[in-house]
Amino acid sequence: MTSNILMIQPVAFGFNEDTAKDNFFQKKEMTPAQEIQNKALNEYDTMVQTLRILGVNVISVADTLSPHTPDSIFPNNWISFHESGNVALYPMLAENRRLERRVDILEVLKREGLIINDIIDYTDAEKRKMPSFLEGTGSMVLDRENKIAYAAISKRTDKALLEKFCNDFGYNPCSFTAYQTVGEERKPIYHTNVMMCVGDKFTVVCLECIDNKEEREKLKKTISESGKEIIELTEQQIHNFAGNMLQIKGANDEPLLILSGSACKSLFQEQINRLSSYNRLIPVNIPTIEFYGGGSVRCMMAEIYNPFNS
Repeated sequence: MTSNILMIQPVAFGFNEDTAKDNFFQKKEMTPAQEIQNKALNEYDTMVQTLRILGVNVISVADTLSPHTPDSIFPNNWISFHESGNVALYPMLAENRRLERRVDILEVLKREGLIINDIIDYTDAEKRKMPSFLEGTGSMVLDRENKIAYAAISKRTDKALLEKFCNDFGYNPCSFTAYQTVGEERKPIYHTNVMMCVGDKFTVVCLECIDNKEEREKLKKTISESGKEIIELTEQQIHNFAGNMLQIKGANDEPLLILSGSACKSLFQEQINRLSSYNRLIPVNIPTIEFYGGGSVRCMMAEIYNPFNS
């Protein structure tokens, strides 16, 4: 767990047509763009304030109006931070999301005292004749203690790039295929972190999404052997973003589980009791961001594990 978080304050948040092609969590309705932005900004600011009151060090950086990046509020897809002092930059499927990668944000973090030893850049994979993608800690759910990278393989999550990341950062890959029901079809889950969350002593996962029995049993075995309790979600719960949680540290190293209000409301009492035995649940209401962006609170937080200058 970490208590240091990077978040990006939106200036032109909205429905992203480019990502909606395979992100079935996004929804669209005819609402003025400025109204959507105003509501999203209010939700964002409230979340930042909530985290800071709880003792979380939130480094908030404002987005820019140009270039237009409607999904910039979800920085965990383009960058990740590691205990080694290294930073990874990731290739993304939607071309307008690639514009979210900003070198100036790294300079802001350095001024905050963050130590960056090296930048591992995977973005060349976007430029190949047969491009491939790995969208950060959306594509991978990292068990940093046991060095396991869980990943649902899809066109946003390339298996070869996953293995390259694991070789570079010392992780063991645990990959599988996962699906959600859209109409009467089974469609690939677009990001692993909508169906799975790894805490210090537990793992929340929607096993219903894994249709292949062998892959499902392998995942259960890997989680169990890592020493973590499995807390299962239903597919209906992940459609309420119950899988998109993140465990972080608050004041006095208190473990906190950040989740959205809609996610919390979808949980059964038994699930709440089990999760509450490991950490305090902190529901944050972000209905506008979830509705138009198709992502939730975990996507909004890029956790920082690099050391800081004392």
